Amino acid sequence: MAPLARRLAAETLGTAFLLAAVIGSGIMAQRLAGGNLALALLCNTLPTGAMLTVLILIFGPLSGAHLNPAVSLVAALRRALSWREMALYVAAQICGGLLGAWAAHAMFGLPLWQVSVTARSGWGQWLAEVIATFGLVMTILGCNAVARHAVAYAVGLYITAAYWFTASTSFANPAVTIARSLTATFAGIAPGHAPAFILAQLAGALAGMALMDWLLTAEE
Repeated sequence: MAPLARRLAAETLGTAFLLAAVIGSGIMAQRLAGGNLALALLCNTLPTGAMLTVLILIFGPLSGAHLNPAVSLVAALRRALSWREMALYVAAQICGGLLGAWAAHAMFGLPLWQVSVTARSGWGQWLAEVIATFGLVMTILGCNAVARHAVAYAVGLYITAAYWFTASTSFANPAVTIARSLTATFAGIAPGHAPAFILAQLAGALAGMALMDWLLTAEE
């Protein structure tokens, strides 16, 4: 594994590009879709899944390409990261997410500092985030156990699918949620609704880890 400074740089840069893709493609989609929300969501989905695949291929060998505090928490609980490393990973991911959001705004000539007013709340949305993050952790741990070479493709495909089968459009990432609360664009979430999303994501990640650890142990 690379030295910690290089790993943190990879997590920062990777999360920045992820958020630039999520928010930038949302802005572009909203501008070009002519009010067709289904088309706009599709145009937001495909770049996100594609970018995730690329980022994991690039940064996986350096930092593990977590790009997600929930994934880093799971790694710490499974002793793949120390708690100090996890805290630094999370800080890098949050900083990277903010940089990515600001880069997207700058590219499209929008004010850098924005606050979302998009309401995303309710039991259906929270359950969707539990399920989305559960499935993401299931995908990562399952592929790491039986098909490590396929992690990047599996995660990209999973998030692409989860955009459409979850009511929340599958944030599944606390750093993404924080950054998306600071964009008044297609991808936004009102800051007041972000904490419940984050709690749901952490719950889903822990449940996914517990189940996969049991399943993988049972297979041995």
